Amino acid sequence: MDLYMMNCELLATCSALGYLEGDVYHKEPDCLESVKDLIRYLRYEDETRDVRQQLGAAQILQNDLLPLITQYPQDKLLFDAVIRLMVNLTQPALLCFGKVPRNPGSRHCFLQVVSYLQAYKEAFASAKVFGVLSEKLYDLLQLDWEQRQEEDNLLVERILLLVRNVLHIPADPEEEKSVDDDASTHDRVLWAMHLSGMDDLLKFLASSSAEQQWGLHVLEIISLMFRDQDPEQLAATGQARPAKEQAADVRDLEVLRQRELAERKSRAFQRGSRHSRFGGSYVVQGLKSIGDRDLVFHKGLHNLKEHSHDLGKEPRRVPKRRQPAREAEPRRRSALNVRLFLREFCGDFLENCYNPLMHLVKDQLLREKSQQHDETYYLWAVAFFMAFNRARHFRPELVSETVSVRAFHFIEQNLTAYYEAMLLDKQEATAWARRMHLALKAYRELLTTVQEMDRSPDEAVRDSSKIIKNNIFYLMEYRELFLALFRKFEESHQPRSFLRDLVETTHLFLKMLEAFCRGRNSLVVQSKRVRRKKQPRAGRAAPPAQPCAPQELEEMWPSLAEQLSACAQGAEPLPEDVVPFDAASETPVEEQRAEAMVRIQDSLLGRRAPAALTLLRSAREVWPEQDVFGSPQAALEEEIQLLRQILFAPLPRQAVPEVEEPGEEEEEEEEEVEEELASVQVSEKEFNFLDYLKRFASTSVVKAYVLLLRGYRQNSAHTNHCVAKMLHRIACDLKMEALLFQLSAFCIFRRLLSDPSAAAYKELVTFAKYILGKFFALAATNKKVYVELLFWKSTATVREMTEGYGSLQEGEGSGARRAPKWTPQEEEELRELYLKYKGVEGADVVGSILAHLRAPGRTRKQVVKQLVRLGLAESERDFPWERKGMRHVLWTEEQELELQRLFEEFQGADDLLGNITKHLTAKRSRARVVEKLLSLGLVAERKELYKKRKRKPGLPSMSEDRSPWGAAGREDSAEESDSEEEEEAWEEGGSGARAMEGHRDQGNENPEQDVQGLARRLRQEGLAGSLLWLQNCLNRAAEDREEDGTAQPVPLVPLLEENEDAVENRGFQKLLRKVGVRAPANEQESFWRIPAKLSPEQLRRVAASIAQEESEGEEGLPGGAGLRAGAESPGPADLAAGPEEERGPSHAR
Repeated sequence: MDLYMMNCELLATCSALGYLEGDVYHKEPDCLESVKDLIRYLRYEDETRDVRQQLGAAQILQNDLLPLITQYPQDKLLFDAVIRLMVNLTQPALLCFGKVPRNPGSRHCFLQVVSYLQAYKEAFASAKVFGVLSEKLYDLLQLDWEQRQEEDNLLVERILLLVRNVLHIPADPEEEKSVDDDASTHDRVLWAMHLSGMDDLLKFLASSSAEQQWGLHVLEIISLMFRDQDPEQLAATGQARPAKEQAADVRDLEVLRQRELAERKSRAFQRGSRHSRFGGSYVVQGLKSIGDRDLVFHKGLHNLKEHSHDLGKEPRRVPKRRQPAREAEPRRRSALNVRLFLREFCGDFLENCYNPLMHLVKDQLLREKSQQHDETYYLWAVAFFMAFNRARHFRPELVSETVSVRAFHFIEQNLTAYYEAMLLDKQEATAWARRMHLALKAYRELLTTVQEMDRSPDEAVRDSSKIIKNNIFYLMEYRELFLALFRKFEESHQPRSFLRDLVETTHLFLKMLEAFCRGRNSLVVQSKRVRRKKQPRAGRAAPPAQPCAPQELEEMWPSLAEQLSACAQGAEPLPEDVVPFDAASETPVEEQRAEAMVRIQDSLLGRRAPAALTLLRSAREVWPEQDVFGSPQAALEEEIQLLRQILFAPLPRQAVPEVEEPGEEEEEEEEEVEEELASVQVSEKEFNFLDYLKRFASTSVVKAYVLLLRGYRQNSAHTNHCVAKMLHRIACDLKMEALLFQLSAFCIFRRLLSDPSAAAYKELVTFAKYILGKFFALAATNKKVYVELLFWKSTATVREMTEGYGSLQEGEGSGARRAPKWTPQEEEELRELYLKYKGVEGADVVGSILAHLRAPGRTRKQVVKQLVRLGLAESERDFPWERKGMRHVLWTEEQELELQRLFEEFQGADDLLGNITKHLTAKRSRARVVEKLLSLGLVAERKELYKKRKRKPGLPSMSEDRSPWGAAGREDSAEESDSEEEEEAWEEGGSGARAMEGHRDQGNENPEQDVQGLARRLRQEGLAGSLLWLQNCLNRAAEDREEDGTAQPVPLVPLLEENEDAVENRGFQKLLRKVGVRAPANEQESFWRIPAKLSPEQLRRVAASIAQEESEGEEGLPGGAGLRAGAESPGPADLAAGPEEERGPSHAR
């Protein structure tokens, strides 16, 4: 940026700072105010960071600010202000912009700020500047805590932040084109810190118990100091190179030499002894061109091996989102004097500071006293210093703070959290992958340290290692971690270095686990199993046993009485695992009495008299009050008589949902939406290493290993050994060599076997020859393996390839259930049934076959597969699935014509909608029929479909004065009076009953009895479940209003079709108006709403009046035993969602 384009006010402020004359800086009188003005300008800069750019272009920090602090350190106010300004100017560009901008203009500004920061770092590479900062920091730390002011603590923090910002500035690769052992800008800054004594102050801050508040700042600075260093190389600095490293260098040089000799030999073969003017054209037999003819080659024969059909083609462009993740910049070796100083610093830090500082930092992380992602510095320190300690002189007491089961747990938790965040946060997946890589390095170093402790001569250290291994091998989370990381490895987000570290860590873990299992007869480990209890929706629930006619019950009772008498004599045992209530249900135990009564009746109807007797006795113990289930001293004859009364009693039940066909509970049906109650069951089992190893025989794991094997030349010898060892375990130990029969793996084997330096990869070459030998041996008996090369295979496919196709039984494979094999007699029966029902129009062929098959246990999917296998059908698509809950969603043309015909036929009837739904061939709910009539234009509005009735002279009007809410119910009086004339009569009960009810209502002055009478009528119609839903919605609205302290209209959202039909019912709408619920005001509202003016007490009063009828209706059972029964609690109830929050399912309370 040009200095002459600088803002005038900013230029004047910079000019008022002072001027440099030679090596002496002369400050102006208003220098302090000018520095404060610059701080103020930075506070109000725009999104392009224009002030920061102009100050960087003018080199204010190099020419003015640094001379001010070096020449005027005694001016405390000026020194504080300049430090504040420099902390602001040197903060990372990523922090200024939030993230790396994608817009070209903003990205240019970002790169410009980075370039200015790199110039700042060059200026800070001065021992004089760091000397001033160190002296000031030393003086502040000399003060006792009683003498230290708040300003002193702020200055200490700002100095540490300034050092952190300077070290954080990235290197400029274009400017620093230096080789190893040459001093870079970062090295010169570190050397300036060493000369000034700043490193000693950092060690003091890390070890002092009085300066614990700076622990995270110190750890961050140390991590930036060592960001370019390798711990093992740093530990070996200044010592003779070990023989292992020298042998590795000799091996690398030998590989390069062999490749160079091979290239020379190939070039020699390409040059002929004399020049031939005839280039030549040749026909290559056995190699087809684009057509069916042999390839014609127009070059010399020496170029034939390099021929490929891909020559001349444009390379396929890979989208950015699918490109491999970028690797981290390669580390360079610092200057020798810097490495020696850092090595000494690491040794002192380990002996004096590591354990207390790591304990302090972890405590702050657990107590959430740190900033976001500060745990990454902790993970880096674990990986770096433990590796340095292991490579220098292994002393486990120096890193005892991080060698524990708690450290393993902490790192595993963070690794799992990063893994889940990478899967969820796709925008920042690369950043989460980098953090996950850091945690993986720390985890690997912990495992390596534990392995090193096993070799210690100290028995106490070996015992500690054994205890740690016992814990990490026992818990399931540590064993499943690597499988999860392999399963979700994505090359576009995670670099190849992450895969390399993951493979090496897995190799180490398996090696330690195998050795641990080998030394003992048996190993017991923890196993966790997630058990899912599925709650089917109402449309999919199996119907309960329905009460029979009295004549049938009389015929059933003698057999039940015989069973009960046999139980009394002990001839038939009573079941012991009967529980009368569901402890996991949200419905209180006291409210599950009615459900227990219905369960007893269902057991009797199902001819399970012992279960009914046991359930009766268990319910008596749970609900002993009022002798509902008989007295505690009741004899067997009294219990039998009580069971007979329960059998004949008309207990209120929930409306029976539509029953689905029995043959459709298949695997594909499990994909539909359903509620699952997951519970983790923890148990112990004996560990088998071979069974655990089988978990790695999967496509995702083999893919990752083959991907890493592709770069075998760039891999280290240890990495290639880890890859070969795992593939050898899969191929030889598990006999799953066919998992590697894949074309991409064979291409790598071909490149490996033709490599001139193949002698350096003996292990890989031997393994490749073994796999190829197994492949060609299998190809001699199974020619289809050549086609199988094109696909990655599962373990089930591998078994079919090796044992023969069709060797797997129906349903076998990964995670599937085995099904019995079809016998010739069953196949013949299946063929006859198919030929019998395939011509029936409109019939479900598979359903009819399942209903008439003699062999039980066959599923729809098995029948369809067998029909295709027998050649009776071409594909499984010939028998489409009839999805549950979607049976009659779409109207066919014939159904629409039928609806129009029924509408014209019953147009003049009093109950138009009821007659149409009763005569429809495809049964649908009233709400669906109303929607279709409106869409066809047969009716203009819903009121035309209401059931017409004439008002009885004795039936009083439902005025607002009879509402239990008083004035709160009057707001809907006009709407209620308008709809009175159009309300449909209730289908249950004749005109005489209505007249009697009207006279009873007319003489009743209690508004709660009005609600109870309406609720009684609705229960008789089978709407008990919908009433319970309404009661739950009212109670939940009351609780929410008490918790929030505010009230808003709450819509009643019916999710179940049963409740949706109830809301369309005129009688139910009458009850809603009676309790004060407001109807939809206009076309924009779809649901009834609980008004905001209703208080929690009023809501609970009405909910109690609705539920009161339930308790009153339980006294009319025969026998006068005082039995109580109520409506069953529905499964997942509907939502009563507020306008600004999404509520969960409102279960029965």
